[in-house]
Amino acid sequence: MRPAIVLLGVSGRKAAELAVRTLDGELHGFAPRVGGCAVDFMEVGAHLRQLFVEDRPIIGVCAAGLLIRSLAPILADKRREPPVLALAEDGSAIVPLLGGHHGGNELARRLAEALDIRAAITTAGDLRHGIALDEPPPGWRIGNPEMAKEVMAAILAGQSVTIENDTPVAADWLGGLPVVAGAAQRIIVTARQRSPVDGLLLHPQILVLGVGCERLAPAEELIALADSALAAADLSPLSLACIASIDLKAAEPAVHALSRHFGVPARFFNAARLEAETPRLTTPSDIVFRETGCHGVAEGAALAAVGEAGQLVLPKRRAARSTVAIALSPAILDPAAIGHERGRLTIVGLGPGSAEGRTAAADATLRDASDWVGYRLYLDLLRPMTAGKTLHEFDLGAEERRVAHALDLAAGGRHVALISSGDAGIYAMGSLVFELIERGGRADWARIEIEGLPGVSAMQAAAARAGAPLGHDFCAISLSDLLTPWPAIERRLKAAAEADFVIALYNPVSQRRRTQLAAAREILLQARPSETPVVLGRNLGRVEESLRVTTLAALDPETVDMLTVVLIGASTTRRLARPDGGAWVYTPRGYGAKSEEGAA
Repeated sequence: MRPAIVLLGVSGRKAAELAVRTLDGELHGFAPRVGGCAVDFMEVGAHLRQLFVEDRPIIGVCAAGLLIRSLAPILADKRREPPVLALAEDGSAIVPLLGGHHGGNELARRLAEALDIRAAITTAGDLRHGIALDEPPPGWRIGNPEMAKEVMAAILAGQSVTIENDTPVAADWLGGLPVVAGAAQRIIVTARQRSPVDGLLLHPQILVLGVGCERLAPAEELIALADSALAAADLSPLSLACIASIDLKAAEPAVHALSRHFGVPARFFNAARLEAETPRLTTPSDIVFRETGCHGVAEGAALAAVGEAGQLVLPKRRAARSTVAIALSPAILDPAAIGHERGRLTIVGLGPGSAEGRTAAADATLRDASDWVGYRLYLDLLRPMTAGKTLHEFDLGAEERRVAHALDLAAGGRHVALISSGDAGIYAMGSLVFELIERGGRADWARIEIEGLPGVSAMQAAAARAGAPLGHDFCAISLSDLLTPWPAIERRLKAAAEADFVIALYNPVSQRRRTQLAAAREILLQARPSETPVVLGRNLGRVEESLRVTTLAALDPETVDMLTVVLIGASTTRRLARPDGGAWVYTPRGYGAKSEEGAA
């Protein structure tokens, strides 16, 4: 996860920008004092705590005490804390405060080198030996974490250690320790299942569990089969680097349940890549080939994941509806370099357009996604956050091409953010995603993991600015006849008018469409008073924002454009004068009548 470089004042800007460049970080700025940052925030303590619970590494360009006081209320488990570092505003000091063994010390060293200073590292193991046994490097897992502190304490007290290694991997990162054969303190590097009393168990991630299963096979069966296979081979699940399978199974619930069971990612290969492993399979199957395009899924995926230098250590084992096999690599495996992950498409609503109008979930997705797809104007609203992202910009009117491109990217294993303004599920790209999948554009589109994130819609933003016009039953109607015939829109307007809904009108006019809003006004005037309040919200959440309150009779279509949302009140909607000369608009829910009933 990219570190958050938290800048509180302009005097620290130079140091903050150097930290962004050095650590590939994301600049978060305290909005009242600094601008032009990827992320703006208003409440310092709340923002720091939110980053902390998200497990984001934090580099605060501020006093250490401010970070300590802000985070103290939520500190609980040192094994689950992200790195938190204090960087002096002038770049003269860098201090890891929390998470030193979770990457904080390494971040401090990198920053110190860039700043040409010495990092203020205080953890004893790092200072004496440059090693933290309780925080091994990527690709290693600890079998008995409680032993790490005990062994490190003994080493710091002057004792030596014995290192036993029964794997093909050299544990070079332990080279700084005082090693003597036969010492009482033992570090055991192994991929096998060992008793925790034997010593400190370090497991290199050099195993891959290849899996295959029928459609909707029970997760319980696959998990039990995998557990029994590891036990039969006397192998530790802590040495698993990933689960591997064919991409036809990318959406299979059992495969992802197995991934969660072992706490490792699931990676996928296409049939052609697995078919290339046929000469190394122990039980190639023509039946499997006819169904999948390769002669073996479990063994083929395991072997493809470990590469030519790897080997099968447990041939295929079968249950009623699933199969597994295990392969061993002679080197640490990086799951990100194996096959591809299940593609993800997140449909993101930006809200009105400002940073404050986006949800925290939307911002988190934008930070995490590798690719952003959207209309050029929407991407322009996010320019401060685009560092490190691949942007796919489309002109207005290319909606199907835009969504199909996002689906193609996700089908290739990317995490794609499909971006709309407002709420992506309201007159935006959300419904088109599922429509294209249903049309059957590509079979692998249906295997993508799809999530929709709500945004603040234009009608919500306008209503909040105006008061509470949506306080009772309401509906939304688009006046655009590009996709919906005008007679259908007319019927909906008449029905909504008769039912006395508050009505949010989207797409009220465009350069070509100039008559629909006037027609809608006439339809509504037949059913509700001429003085019915109307709210016109334009460019809400942006610099050009404007909000006007008028009446249904006075509504002038010439003052409305395609960036305007129109809220037309019900017969019960009220206009209330404000002390500053403006007006609030609200629709009573009926609490007054309820109060009178209670009093009676």
